[in-house]
Amino acid sequence: MPELPEVEITRRGIEPFVLGKTITGVAVRNPNLRQRVPRNIARLVVGQRVKRLRRRGKYILFECDAGSLIVHLGMSGSLRVIEVPSAPRKHDHVDLVFGRSALRLRDPRRFGLVLWSRGDASRHPLLARLGIEPLSEEFSAEFLHRVTRGRHVGIKQLLMNAAVVVGVGNIYANESLFKAGVHPRARADRLSRERCARLVTAVKETLVAAIAAGGSSLRDFVHSDGSSGYFQQHYYVYDRATLPCRVCGAGIRVTRLGQRSSFYCSACQR
Repeated sequence: MPELPEVEITRRGIEPFVLGKTITGVAVRNPNLRQRVPRNIARLVVGQRVKRLRRRGKYILFECDAGSLIVHLGMSGSLRVIEVPSAPRKHDHVDLVFGRSALRLRDPRRFGLVLWSRGDASRHPLLARLGIEPLSEEFSAEFLHRVTRGRHVGIKQLLMNAAVVVGVGNIYANESLFKAGVHPRARADRLSRERCARLVTAVKETLVAAIAAGGSSLRDFVHSDGSSGYFQQHYYVYDRATLPCRVCGAGIRVTRLGQRSSFYCSACQR
């Protein structure tokens, strides 16, 4: 699934093509995504000018005069800039047209979203309960230490709880915990302020590095121009079970936490 770095890279990639531009058309070939694309989507968005393009967690928000178009890439989606006309391929479900160019949503598994929200999109049910952004100043050692008190779950599960901190998916949670030297099963409420500080720094540094590297080349994810990222070449633990730790040489282990694979080094992470 595209995680925060991949979604941010998509946002940055499409921004020059849509910011300040007016939506001139919409083509919906298959409306049956995770939630059905509104039947009147064309009437709602055609003629709207994109005033701002921002990311909230893993959602991309096209903020317009009368509301916001909310797009989520789901498990396998990508947004690509194409020329109009351009023949669609299988799984090319929605086109958002801007004159001679368009954004095309390709989503093989159809877990993505294309929705419209009038007024303040942050109040939409999908966004209203999201936690803080991990790259914001609000995500601090003090915040993490405070929200972990009384939480008996493993720290990795809390780190991936979108109601606490949004957008830190499985790949980057694994890598951040390794960087901070924290075991994924370490009880959240037992983390000291010092360890919380190390983990916050690790999360921010890992996400920034992933964005700089173009994200990870996930099975279905590509950039808006069709290219791929290469952060996976720098993984320390994720998807490296039994391989030697790049720091100490011990074998990387894998376990299941919250139905997700968790990779760690038993020597480097406590």
